[in-house]
Amino acid sequence: MLSKKSQYAFRALSYLVGKKNEGPILISDIATEKKIPIKFLENILLELKKAEILDSKKGKGGGYFFNADPSKVSLATIIRLVNGPIAMIPCVSINFHEQCLNCNQEHCGLHDILIEVRDATLAILEKKTLLDIAH
Repeated sequence: MLSKKSQYAFRALSYLVGKKNEGPILISDIATEKKIPIKFLENILLELKKAEILDSKKGKGGGYFFNADPSKVSLATIIRLVNGPIAMIPCVSINFHEQCLNCNQEHCGLHDILIEVRDATLAILEKKTLLDIAH
């Protein structure tokens, strides 16, 4: 399940995609338009800025704007940045792999099934970009 943080990130990013030709967008405009608590949004946008997906300009005419091409930023990238692993359990995660506490050295049947789920999910999320959620 996507965290509330991820859902807010996608709402904000879809709004920014729609406004990408209008220059920097004020965080207050995003928060108001997309009904996102401003303090929560500040943290999300800062993470996206650190990842170089967004950039910001201070002062008059300032706000947030895309640093990366939205047509090249996959949904999987955003989920991993904001939410963490895409996999449902840590032992099948590609980027956040951990041995499960309840498993021995050999993995269980659930592991094999959830690898299929992870791969099917990634096949979609890696193909879809920020432009796809803005339509």
